[in-house]
Amino acid sequence: MSRKYEALIVIDTKGKSQSIQDFQDAITKDLEAGGATLGEVKPLGRKTFAYNARKLDGAQYIDFIFDAEPSAIDGIKAKLALNPDIYMQYYQKLD
Repeated sequence: MSRKYEALIVIDTKGKSQSIQDFQDAITKDLEAGGATLGEVKPLGRKTFAYNARKLDGAQYIDFIFDAEPSAIDGIKAKLALNPDIYMQYYQKLD
């Protein structure tokens, strides 16, 4: 049974020449390859961190709303963990 999820992806764009849309398209492709059906994508812009973690003062945030099987989430997390541009990823099941 497919469920609705929200994924907050934090992207390290420091020193990168790609646009946010390029990062968004690559992540969308990975989500769909993992079995997700995308519903909504909301770029949230650049946010500054409360403290300087790993020599990074801030990053770009993108919120993805999608439907997927619960068993597909672990595969999606593992696939995106291999992407060096992704600083952090957080998933939440929606009602």
